[in-house]
Amino acid sequence: MTTTTQQYRPSRGDLAGMWAFLGAGAVIAVWAVIAAVQRIVEVLPNRDVQVPAEFAGTVAEAPIGPDGAPLPVVLDRASITAESLPTLSLASLVIEQVVAATTVVVVVTCLVLLSWSVMRGRVFSRRNTRLVTVAGFTGLLGYAAVPFFANMAANGAFAQVSERSFDNVVMAVDLVPLLLIAFIAALATVVFSIGDRMRRDTEGLV
Repeated sequence: MTTTTQQYRPSRGDLAGMWAFLGAGAVIAVWAVIAAVQRIVEVLPNRDVQVPAEFAGTVAEAPIGPDGAPLPVVLDRASITAESLPTLSLASLVIEQVVAATTVVVVVTCLVLLSWSVMRGRVFSRRNTRLVTVAGFTGLLGYAAVPFFANMAANGAFAQVSERSFDNVVMAVDLVPLLLIAFIAALATVVFSIGDRMRRDTEGLV
């Protein structure tokens, strides 16, 4: 019996697009690592550390009235500078950068390997299913972990600048994008799993 294995043959346009994607992925991964290293080097001396922070219903004044008159506004996000951070907060800043860079590198690597496989004519396979799964759920975990550690660092900065007299503990993660990422990751895994099963079922047919 003669067996055949049908493979996808990308067009020249598809190949050009995927090569561009591979190049962009490499640039993004390198940029993420460089940005993380620069931020870690910036904060490790632990002197005058600037930390992005979220505020919960904090009222401040801004010169937005007539002739620059101050008017009350509700702060949402701002940067605060602490002379130094507690050890746990400083470690959280470092971990935040490591997690962010690792997430980007893992996701990009998986998608680049997936694109490379598609360029060679194989769309659905167990390997590609694993790549999609790892990329999706790594992105999900990274999306939740990065703001968690960032908030820990910000809360340490608040404690330092206010001598623990200002209560602004914010540990929330935006659930709507988180659920959307989880849905997309699960859907992609299911689609590639079904595609791989259909491929294996049809292989060997004359």
